[in-house]
Amino acid sequence: MSTDLHAPDLEALKKEAAIRAVALVGSGMRVGLGTGSTAKYAIEEIGRRLAAGELSGVTGVATSEASDALARQVGIPVEALDPRPLDIAIDGADEIDPALNLIKGLGGALLREKLTEVQARQLVIIADHTKLVTRIGEKAPLPIEIALFGFLSTIERLRAVLPAGRLRQNGAQPYVTDNGNLIFDAQIPEGHDIHALERQLKGTLGVIDTGLFLGMAQVAFVAAPDGVQELRPQ
Repeated sequence: MSTDLHAPDLEALKKEAAIRAVALVGSGMRVGLGTGSTAKYAIEEIGRRLAAGELSGVTGVATSEASDALARQVGIPVEALDPRPLDIAIDGADEIDPALNLIKGLGGALLREKLTEVQARQLVIIADHTKLVTRIGEKAPLPIEIALFGFLSTIERLRAVLPAGRLRQNGAQPYVTDNGNLIFDAQIPEGHDIHALERQLKGTLGVIDTGLFLGMAQVAFVAAPDGVQELRPQ
């Protein structure tokens, strides 16, 4: 067991990044509410600010059933996604490269996250420093949401593009998303053009969407032991 008392507390760092991001939320805004352990802190902070009277008239659009439930629990009114733009969306990421290209979807909500966040005037990412990479696919697998019907055929087509990967499991059963789909977690080999890869994957029959969020984020608040960095695309 580690006795290093100076090991950074990643949860405290995530919370710090979330507080920085929520400072960008103003009264009357429609806010995309991300999914996962980091986005949870942002939802809780918006709820706290509403309860304290520091914000008013904020409505949320949730990217998962879990975030919808948490938002209601902390007092954020939640609306369904419609064609109106969102003022801001705040979410976590599984990888962040220097251009703020992202891998998302290890929490299983990539489709609703992308559908929501593409409509945001500003996508703000919150993360701890372990999510920073020099190239996409360096640490995390790429989640690809696929249709349940004929999924073995879809996986065979995917393996022709990305040979290494596996169907995500939930115990003995395949993991099922909020949309009733499955997720194939693929490895991206070094040297791949991620923009070309995204087009190729989206053109593969049976693929609903991918966890590649390219050119979508405007700013990332990344918490490290020495404080929160504000990163912009390089």
